[in-house]
Amino acid sequence: MTSSFHFLFCFFIGAAAYHQTAIQEACKATRWPESCQLSLSSGLVPADPSPFQILRSALTLSSKNLGTTKFMLRAILHYAGSNHNLTTTAKLCLQTLGNSAYRLRSAEEVLPRNRIKDARAWTSAALSYQFNCLSGLKKVNDTQMVGKTMLFMNNTLMTSTSNALSMMMSYEDFGNRSRWWRTPRTEREGFWESVGGGSGSGHEPGVPTGLKANVTVCKGGGCKYSTVQRAVNAAPDNLGGGRRFFILIKEGVYEETVRVPLAKRNVVFVGEGMGKTVITGSLNVGQLGMTTYDTATVGVVGDGFMARDLTIQNTAGPDAQQAVAFRSDSDLSVVENCELIGNQDTVYAHSLRQLYKSCIIKGNVDFIFGNSAAVFHNCTILVRPRQLDPEKGENNVVAAHGRTDPAQTTGFVFHECVVNGTEDYMQLFRKNPSVHRTFLGRPWKEFSRSVFVRCKLEALVSPLGWMPWDGDFALKTLYFGEFGNSGLGSNMSGRVMWSSQIPLDHVTTYSLQNFIQGDDWR
Repeated sequence: MTSSFHFLFCFFIGAAAYHQTAIQEACKATRWPESCQLSLSSGLVPADPSPFQILRSALTLSSKNLGTTKFMLRAILHYAGSNHNLTTTAKLCLQTLGNSAYRLRSAEEVLPRNRIKDARAWTSAALSYQFNCLSGLKKVNDTQMVGKTMLFMNNTLMTSTSNALSMMMSYEDFGNRSRWWRTPRTEREGFWESVGGGSGSGHEPGVPTGLKANVTVCKGGGCKYSTVQRAVNAAPDNLGGGRRFFILIKEGVYEETVRVPLAKRNVVFVGEGMGKTVITGSLNVGQLGMTTYDTATVGVVGDGFMARDLTIQNTAGPDAQQAVAFRSDSDLSVVENCELIGNQDTVYAHSLRQLYKSCIIKGNVDFIFGNSAAVFHNCTILVRPRQLDPEKGENNVVAAHGRTDPAQTTGFVFHECVVNGTEDYMQLFRKNPSVHRTFLGRPWKEFSRSVFVRCKLEALVSPLGWMPWDGDFALKTLYFGEFGNSGLGSNMSGRVMWSSQIPLDHVTTYSLQNFIQGDDWR
């Protein structure tokens, strides 16, 4: 009996030690290894776990912590009473975290099927939604209940999601060889993502041609629908199997706010041409209770959204601050041959994988922004005036990317685009180019990533190229890269020291196929 007991005791001690060692080895791939080990040692990880099982447990833990956060937010909403700002923020947080939960569940479902690219994209979005909720709560943090919720989100929820995302990054590179797993690195540290992960089919996403309209929208009668929103509402929920709901929007000006919710998948807008089919609005943050997210004239969440041959604009004007024309949270979305017009914050490429092809995008301050993985191919990007008085100067910025974690798969890629000014802006620029300055981008968040590849950068682009956000914030962690650009604004000799020339060997990292898995879209 003594000998058997001693054997069993040693066996269980050894198994427990292996269990802890396996967790410790997997957690070294994260930014917070100590909290990772502590949180995963509470019974979530199975006995004798493989690194993959630890990764799945980390993702499950993130979902569990998300559920706790939603419970805390519902309590805030219950006790908010007549506090309008707190009520609005809590409701928006619950909606945002609902999207986060959906993306985490989706990631958990596809991981066993070896769809690691999808899992990373969706977990990146889930973390982004959590960050957005926390940012909103900071503005209404005047109660102990809100403070506790923020503390839990920052120290527990977002840390656990980041840990799972970091493990995914290492798993994609090294599989179950967890001894090689490492903390996430970026291009600034000499790391580039692996290439050639797509199907190699040469397929390029685009809006299908020759589709028969499911419904038609027109002005003045003759169609079943007179507004775009009613046509969207008519789309079946969760449309899949390669099917799309095709909405033909006839020529006309549609003054409305359009929302394509999560359940409306594979919706396609097709107009009759830029400047002919126009969806227009003027919402802006100067209006009571309005957030930047809510200002969008067209806001899309349902996956697989497509749009072609139309104009979407926000006419709030340059003095209205944030006023979004188009916002997208749609994974595998395509906007092709469209005109997107605004001033500050024209295009909110909020999350997930997006493609903009042959579009015209007009604005002035951070007018392409968000935390998506977005490719802008063959687009014309035009700066509009902010100051009608030519004696006054301004700084205009094309891109403000918002990556908050080095393991997120997000970034903006501008490929074969033109960066120029509208004719009225260029008249101001020519009169006094020293005070009318335009920059390619600035770092909205700590790990901001934007690259310009084989673009034509016209004379309005500052020789510095890139602009700081606030002092030295993010200057050591961002990645702003250029390769093979042309035009008077492409000279790299005067660029800021914290931008980069993309090495030739790594340019393909930012291809449509590698950066957003364009080969595999269907």
